[in-house]
Amino acid sequence: MPIVTPGKRPGIRLMQSKVFGKKGGFGKKKSGYSSLNLTPMVDMFTIIVIYLLQNFSTDGDVLFMTKDIQMPSITSTVHLDRAPVVSVSNESVSVDGQKVLDVAELTRDATMNVPALEDVMNEKKRNIKQSAGGGEDSFKGLVNFQVDKSVKFSVLKKVLFACNVAGFNSVNFAGMQVSAPSAAPKTASNP
Repeated sequence: MPIVTPGKRPGIRLMQSKVFGKKGGFGKKKSGYSSLNLTPMVDMFTIIVIYLLQNFSTDGDVLFMTKDIQMPSITSTVHLDRAPVVSVSNESVSVDGQKVLDVAELTRDATMNVPALEDVMNEKKRNIKQSAGGGEDSFKGLVNFQVDKSVKFSVLKKVLFACNVAGFNSVNFAGMQVSAPSAAPKTASNP
């Protein structure tokens, strides 16, 4: 490329016009160079970045609502940490959205063991340990439960036992939050 002395130069479109001696360009070979309008592209990327920042959630979705589970009402709240979610409805038991077994299988016999659920929870435990570096202290045994309010306690007891056998012994139950009843005003005699 030749060295050019600095100074004013006309734009690319003006250089290719008939005024500066370029004829219509018929029969000539076109150059492979094309200009790119950066302003609209920067505007588009700015809008996309702002949209993504507005929709970004630092908490993430810990629980997903399913149509066959009606959770009980609660007034107190605790922030749920990310952990495997065991959903128990009147028809099935699922872990992280994947159906593991039917509730009818749990009510058939009186034994507490649920091998299918234990295997799935052991696999979840192995995945948690591998993703955290494999240390024993990386596994906290945390599990979130999403239980229908009409499920029998005998079914829930078997599911809890299977999770405990797999090492998930720190349990959080999810519920639908309702407004708390108004508290009695505090006085000096009533702390």
